Amino acid sequence: MKLSCRRLLWVLPWVCGVGRFVFLTALYFHNLPDGISRTTGFCTSRRSSKEADVAYRVTKDAQLSAPTKQLYPASPFPEDFSILTTVKAKKGGQSFLISIYNEQGIQQIGVEMGRSPVFLYEDHTGKPGPEDYPLFRGINLADGKWHRVAISVQKKNVTLILDCKKKITKFLDRSDHPIIDVNGIIVFGTRILDEEVFERGQLLPALCCHSESCSNITNKQSRDARTERCCQNPS
Repeated sequence: MKLSCRRLLWVLPWVCGVGRFVFLTALYFHNLPDGISRTTGFCTSRRSSKEADVAYRVTKDAQLSAPTKQLYPASPFPEDFSILTTVKAKKGGQSFLISIYNEQGIQQIGVEMGRSPVFLYEDHTGKPGPEDYPLFRGINLADGKWHRVAISVQKKNVTLILDCKKKITKFLDRSDHPIIDVNGIIVFGTRILDEEVFERGQLLPALCCHSESCSNITNKQSRDARTERCCQNPS
Protein backbone atom coordinates (compact mmCIF):
# COMPACT_ATOMS: atom_id res chain seq x y z
CA MET A 1 0.00 0.00 0.00
CA LYS A 2 2.24 2.77 -1.29
CA LEU A 3 1.15 6.39 -0.89
CA SER A 4 2.55 9.49 -2.53
CA CYS A 5 3.60 12.13 -0.03
CA ARG A 6 3.22 14.93 -2.54
CA ARG A 7 -0.51 15.10 -2.94
CA LEU A 8 -2.01 12.44 -0.74
CA LEU A 9 -5.31 14.11 0.04
CA TRP A 10 -5.53 17.31 -1.91
CA VAL A 11 -6.55 15.42 -5.04
CA LEU A 12 -9.69 14.16 -3.37
CA PRO A 13 -12.09 17.01 -4.25
CA TRP A 14 -11.47 16.16 -7.91
CA VAL A 15 -11.83 12.40 -7.71
CA CYS A 16 -14.80 12.14 -5.36
CA GLY A 17 -17.67 10.85 -7.45
CA VAL A 18 -19.53 7.58 -7.74
CA GLY A 19 -18.38 5.38 -4.88
CA ARG A 20 -16.48 8.28 -3.32
CA PHE A 21 -18.16 10.62 -0.88
CA VAL A 22 -17.07 13.88 0.70
CA PHE A 23 -18.41 13.95 4.26
CA LEU A 24 -18.05 17.71 4.57
CA THR A 25 -20.30 18.33 1.58
CA ALA A 26 -23.04 16.19 3.11
CA LEU A 27 -22.63 18.13 6.36
CA TYR A 28 -22.89 21.49 4.54
CA PHE A 29 -19.55 22.85 5.74
CA HIS A 30 -19.54 25.13 2.69
CA ASN A 31 -22.52 27.02 4.15
CA LEU A 32 -20.40 27.90 7.22
CA PRO A 33 -22.91 26.91 9.93
CA ASP A 34 -22.37 27.88 13.58
CA GLY A 35 -18.92 26.87 14.76
CA ILE A 36 -17.43 26.60 11.26
CA SER A 37 -15.27 29.24 9.52
CA ARG A 38 -12.78 29.32 6.66
CA THR A 39 -9.06 29.69 7.28
CA THR A 40 -5.70 29.04 5.61
CA GLY A 41 -5.15 25.38 4.90
CA PHE A 42 -2.30 22.89 4.76
CA CYS A 43 -0.29 24.58 2.00
CA THR A 44 0.19 28.31 1.71
CA SER A 45 1.26 27.93 -1.94
CA ARG A 46 1.40 25.29 -4.67
CA ARG A 47 2.23 25.25 -8.37
CA SER A 48 -1.30 24.93 -9.69
CA SER A 49 -2.72 27.87 -7.74
CA LYS A 50 -1.70 31.39 -6.77
CA GLU A 51 -3.85 31.22 -3.66
CA ALA A 52 -3.33 29.40 -0.38
CA ASP A 53 -5.28 26.24 0.34
CA VAL A 54 -8.52 26.67 2.24
CA ALA A 55 -9.39 24.79 5.42
CA TYR A 56 -12.31 24.86 7.84
CA ARG A 57 -11.80 25.90 11.45
CA VAL A 58 -14.05 24.03 13.87
CA THR A 59 -15.12 25.21 17.34
CA LYS A 60 -17.17 23.50 20.04
CA ASP A 61 -20.28 25.32 18.80
CA ALA A 62 -20.36 23.14 15.68
CA GLN A 63 -23.20 20.60 15.79
CA LEU A 64 -23.34 18.81 12.46
CA SER A 65 -25.08 15.63 11.38
CA ALA A 66 -26.71 14.19 8.27
CA PRO A 67 -28.63 11.05 7.30
CA THR A 68 -26.25 8.37 6.06
CA LYS A 69 -28.71 7.76 3.22
CA GLN A 70 -27.74 11.17 1.91
CA LEU A 71 -24.36 9.70 1.00
CA TYR A 72 -25.59 6.23 0.09
CA PRO A 73 -29.14 6.72 -1.29
CA ALA A 74 -29.21 3.62 -3.48
CA SER A 75 -26.21 1.51 -2.48
CA PRO A 76 -24.96 -0.27 0.63
CA PHE A 77 -22.00 0.95 2.63
CA PRO A 78 -18.94 -0.75 1.09
CA GLU A 79 -17.39 -3.66 2.96
CA ASP A 80 -13.89 -2.42 2.12
CA PHE A 81 -13.29 1.32 2.19
CA SER A 82 -10.83 4.10 2.98
CA ILE A 83 -11.31 7.31 4.96
CA LEU A 84 -8.89 10.08 4.06
CA THR A 85 -8.41 13.48 5.64
CA THR A 86 -5.90 16.21 6.41
CA VAL A 87 -6.50 17.62 9.87
CA LYS A 88 -4.97 19.79 12.58
CA ALA A 89 -6.56 18.79 15.88
CA LYS A 90 -6.54 20.65 19.18
CA LYS A 91 -3.41 19.76 21.15
CA GLY A 92 -4.14 17.26 23.89
CA GLY A 93 -7.69 16.59 22.73
CA GLN A 94 -9.32 13.16 22.51
CA SER A 95 -12.49 13.13 20.43
CA PHE A 96 -14.13 11.53 17.44
CA LEU A 97 -13.88 13.28 14.09
CA ILE A 98 -16.58 11.23 12.36
CA SER A 99 -19.13 8.81 13.80
CA ILE A 100 -21.63 6.72 11.84
CA TYR A 101 -24.68 5.38 13.72
CA ASN A 102 -27.26 2.79 12.73
CA GLU A 103 -31.01 3.23 12.89
CA GLN A 104 -31.08 2.15 16.55
CA GLY A 105 -28.45 4.71 17.55
CA ILE A 106 -25.56 2.26 17.89
CA GLN A 107 -22.20 3.61 16.71
CA GLN A 108 -20.89 1.51 13.83
CA ILE A 109 -17.81 3.49 12.72
CA GLY A 110 -15.75 6.08 14.55
CA VAL A 111 -12.51 7.86 13.66
CA GLU A 112 -10.80 9.18 16.79
CA MET A 113 -8.41 12.11 17.00
CA GLY A 114 -6.00 11.91 19.92
CA ARG A 115 -3.11 9.99 21.42
CA SER A 116 -3.16 6.25 20.64
CA PRO A 117 -6.42 6.68 18.70
CA VAL A 118 -8.96 3.89 18.40
CA PHE A 119 -10.74 2.92 15.19
CA LEU A 120 -14.26 2.04 16.22
CA TYR A 121 -16.02 -0.49 14.00
CA GLU A 122 -19.05 -2.63 14.78
CA ASP A 123 -20.92 -4.57 12.11
CA HIS A 124 -24.50 -5.89 12.10
CA THR A 125 -23.52 -8.85 14.29
CA GLY A 126 -21.83 -6.67 16.91
CA LYS A 127 -18.31 -7.63 15.85
CA PRO A 128 -15.78 -6.73 16.98
CA GLY A 129 -16.63 -5.97 20.59
CA PRO A 130 -15.31 -2.80 22.29
CA GLU A 131 -12.40 -4.71 23.84
CA ASP A 132 -11.24 -5.67 20.34
CA TYR A 133 -11.42 -2.27 18.61
CA PRO A 134 -8.09 -1.60 16.83
CA LEU A 135 -5.88 0.72 18.91
CA PHE A 136 -2.98 2.54 17.27
CA ARG A 137 -0.44 2.93 20.05
CA GLY A 138 2.43 5.35 19.50
CA ILE A 139 0.34 7.60 17.23
CA ASN A 140 -0.68 11.11 18.29
CA LEU A 141 -3.20 12.84 16.04
CA ALA A 142 -3.82 15.65 18.53
CA ASP A 143 -0.42 17.32 18.85
CA GLY A 144 -1.52 20.64 17.37
CA LYS A 145 0.12 19.94 13.99
CA TRP A 146 -1.21 19.22 10.52
CA HIS A 147 -1.44 15.54 9.65
CA ARG A 148 -2.42 13.57 6.59
CA VAL A 149 -4.40 10.59 7.82
CA ALA A 150 -5.49 7.60 5.75
CA ILE A 151 -7.45 4.71 7.24
CA SER A 152 -8.01 1.73 4.96
CA VAL A 153 -10.30 -1.19 5.82
CA GLN A 154 -9.77 -4.31 3.72
CA LYS A 155 -11.16 -7.72 4.64
CA LYS A 156 -10.12 -8.25 8.27
CA ASN A 157 -7.40 -5.63 8.51
CA VAL A 158 -7.41 -1.89 9.11
CA THR A 159 -4.35 0.16 8.19
CA LEU A 160 -3.56 3.67 9.41
CA ILE A 161 -1.06 5.65 7.35
CA LEU A 162 0.19 8.87 8.93
CA ASP A 163 1.83 11.61 6.85
CA CYS A 164 2.70 9.11 4.08
CA LYS A 165 5.42 7.66 6.30
CA LYS A 166 4.21 5.69 9.27
CA LYS A 167 2.01 2.69 8.50
CA ILE A 168 0.40 0.46 11.12
CA THR A 169 -1.91 -2.46 10.33
CA LYS A 170 -4.22 -4.00 12.93
CA PHE A 171 -6.51 -7.03 12.87
CA LEU A 172 -10.21 -6.19 12.52
CA ASP A 173 -12.27 -9.06 13.90
CA ARG A 174 -15.43 -8.44 11.90
CA SER A 175 -17.81 -10.82 10.13
CA ASP A 176 -16.99 -12.34 6.75
CA HIS A 177 -19.75 -10.29 5.11
CA PRO A 178 -20.22 -7.28 7.41
CA ILE A 179 -23.09 -4.85 6.99
CA ILE A 180 -23.03 -1.19 8.01
CA ASP A 181 -26.57 0.20 8.32
CA VAL A 182 -27.15 3.31 6.16
CA ASN A 183 -30.51 4.13 7.76
CA GLY A 184 -28.92 6.05 10.61
CA ILE A 185 -26.91 9.27 10.79
CA ILE A 186 -23.39 10.62 10.42
CA VAL A 187 -22.21 12.88 13.24
CA PHE A 188 -19.21 15.19 12.98
CA GLY A 189 -16.90 16.12 15.82
CA THR A 190 -18.30 14.05 18.67
CA ARG A 191 -20.30 11.00 19.65
CA ILE A 192 -23.89 11.02 20.88
CA LEU A 193 -23.85 11.80 24.63
CA ASP A 194 -20.09 12.46 24.60
CA GLU A 195 -18.84 15.51 26.47
CA GLU A 196 -15.53 15.64 24.58
CA VAL A 197 -15.84 17.34 21.18
CA PHE A 198 -13.52 18.04 18.26
CA GLU A 199 -12.90 21.76 18.80
CA ARG A 200 -10.45 24.46 17.86
CA GLY A 201 -9.21 22.19 15.09
CA GLN A 202 -8.74 22.77 11.38
CA LEU A 203 -9.85 20.48 8.59
CA LEU A 204 -9.36 20.47 4.84
CA PRO A 205 -12.36 20.19 2.50
CA ALA A 206 -11.35 16.67 1.47
CA LEU A 207 -12.62 14.46 4.30
CA CYS A 208 -13.71 11.53 2.12
CA CYS A 209 -14.87 7.97 2.25
CA HIS A 210 -13.87 5.78 -0.70
CA SER A 211 -14.85 2.30 -1.75
CA GLU A 212 -11.28 1.90 -3.03
CA SER A 213 -8.05 1.28 -1.19
CA CYS A 214 -5.68 4.13 -0.40
CA SER A 215 -3.15 2.71 -2.85
CA ASN A 216 -5.63 2.58 -5.74
CA ILE A 217 -6.71 6.17 -5.17
CA THR A 218 -3.13 7.39 -5.06
CA ASN A 219 -2.01 5.38 -8.09
CA LYS A 220 -4.72 7.01 -10.20
CA GLN A 221 -3.23 10.39 -9.29
CA SER A 222 0.43 9.44 -9.72
CA ARG A 223 0.95 11.65 -12.77
CA ASP A 224 -0.32 14.71 -10.88
CA ALA A 225 1.73 13.75 -7.85
CA ARG A 226 4.90 13.83 -9.95
CA THR A 227 4.16 17.27 -11.40
CA GLU A 228 3.05 19.15 -8.29
CA ARG A 229 4.61 19.25 -4.86
CA CYS A 230 2.91 20.41 -1.70
CA CYS A 231 4.76 21.92 1.19
CA GLN A 232 5.89 19.68 4.02
CA ASN A 233 3.64 19.27 7.04
CA PRO A 234 3.51 22.74 8.64
CA SER A 235 3.03 23.09 12.36
